[in-house]
Amino acid sequence: MKIAIIGAGMAGLSAARTLAAAGADCTVFDKSRGLGGRMATRRVNDLQFDHGAQYFTARGPRFQSRLAHWYDQGVVAEWLPGKWVGSPAMTAPARALAEGLKVIREYRVTTLAGGPGCWRLLSEDAPGNPIREDSFEAVVMALPAPQVAPLAASAGIRFIELERVRYAPCITLLLAFDEATGLQEASLSPPDGPIAWIARNNTKPGRSGALETLVVHATPEWSRAHLEDSDERMTDTLLRALRPYIGPVDPVFRMIHRWRFARLEQTAGVPYVWDPARQVGACGDWAGGPRVEAAFDSGEAMAAALLQTRLPDPQPRR
Repeated sequence: MKIAIIGAGMAGLSAARTLAAAGADCTVFDKSRGLGGRMATRRVNDLQFDHGAQYFTARGPRFQSRLAHWYDQGVVAEWLPGKWVGSPAMTAPARALAEGLKVIREYRVTTLAGGPGCWRLLSEDAPGNPIREDSFEAVVMALPAPQVAPLAASAGIRFIELERVRYAPCITLLLAFDEATGLQEASLSPPDGPIAWIARNNTKPGRSGALETLVVHATPEWSRAHLEDSDERMTDTLLRALRPYIGPVDPVFRMIHRWRFARLEQTAGVPYVWDPARQVGACGDWAGGPRVEAAFDSGEAMAAALLQTRLPDPQPRR
């Protein structure tokens, strides 16, 4: 069984790993160069920032088991009590899940062509890519809900459940200092103003401590209102709001990143969506909540549903 999985975040890799363990031939596609989706690490020269998900927790037995396995592999570490991070970067768990899988990076799928048993994944960005001629029996879209809808529509599919999903954007400011700031806490959530979260990235296990590095997430409200502002304007505003915590020290590096689908505000209310007749489905953190574990659980549930529909009919007893 050949299956295409679009998206190399936690949901997509969880689904791929489960399907591959059952004997499926999986190919994972992602538009980015890296793995992990919002479990992301930005590297600039010698600097390193976890600019997406800041940490994750493990509540259910399935994810707790996976966390224990990652811990044994040395790809996760506890940052704060009950708050885990990838080590030496947030992408480390995704890399561990992807080991042994076929992953095609920098291929943004824009159209599903063909039909059940013969799906082809086309890209307007890479029309000459050899994968254009390959075909798959089933397709799983492990993407934010707003990105699933148009891709599903290209195949004449509509998942009504996803229409209730709502995200808020998040503007992220990355800063590096060559001297200590006034911030003593490893993380901080200001009570008011445009900043929702401040993390001293260099306090996380496995990170370089050569420079003081901060990751600053703006509030959903401020991010939504200023998403299209210039980087300079956003940086100036967030730095002013940061001054009471860091003092007069000036950064030697600054960068803005825009997450347009960052904070899940309304879930789909289902663990995945699946069209058994068309053999196309979708999974993601939009199923269960804004947590890494929710994405992992959704990917596993999607894989289980796909395998169930593909099971051979039982043979009659003689």
